[in-house]
Amino acid sequence: MNFVTIDFETADYPKESACAVGLVKFVEGKISDTYYSLIRPPNLYIRPDFTKIHGLSVEDVKDAPSFADIWEDIEKFIGSFHMAAHNAAFDMGVLKATLEWYDLAIRRQRYFCTCRLARNTWPDLPSFSLPNLAKHFNIIYNAHNALDDAITCGKLVLMSAKKYGSMNVKELLKGSGIKMHALR
Repeated sequence: MNFVTIDFETADYPKESACAVGLVKFVEGKISDTYYSLIRPPNLYIRPDFTKIHGLSVEDVKDAPSFADIWEDIEKFIGSFHMAAHNAAFDMGVLKATLEWYDLAIRRQRYFCTCRLARNTWPDLPSFSLPNLAKHFNIIYNAHNALDDAITCGKLVLMSAKKYGSMNVKELLKGSGIKMHALR
């Protein structure tokens, strides 16, 4: 089971306002590498209500690299792996908007959504938010920390793969009825 999970935290409503990113690489069903970085958003401002969610302030990110500064490292980290994110439309939207903001090349990147995967795998659960799924499965983590969110997301993929008896992402998606999407 090889894949990379990704999670962004944002500073404001515009999707290009990424202020943190976490990525986790899973190789043969185990964490093989992690990547975390604070990001200086294009507009150096973080909404106070967003700070209450993820705990990041302007002081935290003012000296951080811009997304353009770290994109090459992120792209190398992802490599040819499929990506997964919880509520993937949000995280892939942030990725695409941020790439467009900095006029960086968007390569075709395949990804799937772990929220949809959880809905199909455990349909009787009352909530599919990442914190509620973590609580249900006794996964202890720091919610809204981009790296912890990415780790938890990956744990859900592995738990779902175990339930379906899947050895790889293709088998998991087929067994769960989830579609692969492409960022373009």
